[in-house]
Amino acid sequence: MASQRQLFLAFLRVGLFGFGGGPSMIPLVHQEVVKRHAWLDDDAFADVLAIGNTLPGPIATKMAGYIGYRVGGALGAVNAVIAVIAPVVVAMIALLGLYARHGDQRWVQGMGQGVVPVVMVMMAKLTLDFFNKARAGLGWLLTVIMGAVAGGLIYGLGVHPGLVIGALLVAALLRPERHAPAKETGS
Repeated sequence: MASQRQLFLAFLRVGLFGFGGGPSMIPLVHQEVVKRHAWLDDDAFADVLAIGNTLPGPIATKMAGYIGYRVGGALGAVNAVIAVIAPVVVAMIALLGLYARHGDQRWVQGMGQGVVPVVMVMMAKLTLDFFNKARAGLGWLLTVIMGAVAGGLIYGLGVHPGLVIGALLVAALLRPERHAPAKETGS
């Protein structure tokens, strides 16, 4: 069981370095929760991410609340949520004040533009990790087909990603279980 201090510091790092909003925080949460502290494995993290995306609200706070609860109970949930949102609140107040005074200067505009490539690389890394995980479980062909169909629904037809994820969860729940053939004993 993790200490409340470890939980707070893990999600504080996510809140401090999660520039670009919720989606850019996902790789940071993964780093803290799966790789650094091993509170969840990759499968459990993927499940939390999938379910979190189907619910309304910011993904970072939903993940912090659930993971905090799972790791440290109700106090852990409150602890993790406060840790992830406190830096964002302070930064928003400071940056909006800075922008109100100096928004027309190039160095202020460059701050926002400079973060975009870093967030892009973080999201690409997370995408590759999830592709490899899906490929290992489903095979590369089914992974590519499902990715193309999901992309077509979301980007081509404008279907909300939560609905696509929800439909996949329902399909997985309704799918009949495959039973392995019984091994014959040589008696």
